[in-house]
Amino acid sequence: MKLSKATKDLSIDTNVKNENLILSVLVISVLMASIDSTIVLLAFPAITQALHSNLSTIIWVILIYLLITAVAATQLGRIGDIFGRSRIFNSGIAIFTIFSFMCGIAPTDITLIIFRGFQAIGGAMMTANSGAIIADTFKRERLGKAYGFTGMGWNVGAMLGIVLGGIITTFIGYRYIFFINVPIGIVLLVLAIKYIKDDKREHEKLDILGMGFLGVSLSMILYAGVRIASVGLNYTNLSLLIVGFILVIPFYFREKIFVNPVVKLSMFKNRIFKNSVLASMFQGLGFMGVAFMLIMYLQGVRGLTPFDASLLLLPGYILSGVLSPFMGRYSDKYGARLLATLGLIIMIIGITVYFALTATSSVYIVLIGSAITGFGGSMFWPANNSAVMKSSEAGRFGTASGVLRLFGSMGIMGSFIIVIVTATLAIPRYLAFEIFVGTSKLIGGITKGFITGMHFSFLFLILMLVIAALLSLIRGNENMTENIKSNYL
Repeated sequence: MKLSKATKDLSIDTNVKNENLILSVLVISVLMASIDSTIVLLAFPAITQALHSNLSTIIWVILIYLLITAVAATQLGRIGDIFGRSRIFNSGIAIFTIFSFMCGIAPTDITLIIFRGFQAIGGAMMTANSGAIIADTFKRERLGKAYGFTGMGWNVGAMLGIVLGGIITTFIGYRYIFFINVPIGIVLLVLAIKYIKDDKREHEKLDILGMGFLGVSLSMILYAGVRIASVGLNYTNLSLLIVGFILVIPFYFREKIFVNPVVKLSMFKNRIFKNSVLASMFQGLGFMGVAFMLIMYLQGVRGLTPFDASLLLLPGYILSGVLSPFMGRYSDKYGARLLATLGLIIMIIGITVYFALTATSSVYIVLIGSAITGFGGSMFWPANNSAVMKSSEAGRFGTASGVLRLFGSMGIMGSFIIVIVTATLAIPRYLAFEIFVGTSKLIGGITKGFITGMHFSFLFLILMLVIAALLSLIRGNENMTENIKSNYL
């Protein structure tokens, strides 16, 4: 029996409505998880004082979140492939919400760090499976638009968290940077249970040993990197770093022989997939490092409060957030290669503006640079994310999403390490941390040395973006008409 035109139109409208509801849940969840990766940054002084702690301990409130998000990404994406993405995603919302409340009532610095670790697991469960849910839900020609929204959620959220942290801490109190997640999380969980469902599961064994090798290896590498940035290079940190890299070897051979590995290494034989995830990592290394360095400049050299400093960076991220969905549509139509590469070039141009910053220059130079880089970011993020998922093997969307989040998180972690190490070449390490959280200001001749070091770091960060642009340019064009299902056979 043929359906009438009105019935078909109603069916299409209902499907689009459900897709939009699912996308709304995904965007808000990713935004919430991303915001919490940085929202504590401007609250450090208040948390330190309230919990009678010190900066070297409290800094782990943010670092533990970034570390666990990076380490757990691939594992939780793979678990989503096996046990159901909606189950893992919805469980992630519940865990994130519960431990957001626990963070808010944490009585000591150590308990706060522990609760943040569990909160990060919930956040990783959401972000590692969100991309896969989109790939399952949306038609190929709408993927770019969908990833435009989620890309906006993750990348804008990281910067927006800094601003919201300043506002909430200043006017309400630091505990509410965690409590604010509770009502949002409850509403999200209700909507997610209702609308996000899937019956696509891979009936495969879980590679526990491979997960163990990867988790321990990444944890040791990232932990050692953070410790080197925090206290400098010593025997312990160097040993952790070396052992972490050595553990990559048994992981590699385990994945080659196991039938259903955590990360199917043949995924990286696909040039589009490989170059896209690497471009995401190098973009994170370059771009987030610039944002961190600008915060230090505005607070340490120009004497702005953390809140005022973050406001100067906000317009660029608003611009990026508004434009990302539109750029995602262009990616669907014309492909990711040109759009993503052009976006990275524009970001490089924006960073060159910051070389005009001196101890007496107008701080509004930051607004100009931020607007340019924000425009470039709106082109890169949705196009690159879409390229990763479109080049992924059917049934491995969760793994692909987790790998993308892993490399992106490693970029953010690496950028933090780069900035702190660069800053400590010009000023004492303890002073670099105090400036970063807005508790100190540079004076005298130290200012000139810091600005010189800042300009040098911009050159290095631009190099990271140049590498990302080259990777993006040579990745090739994805098939615009057929869904890739067997790139890895």
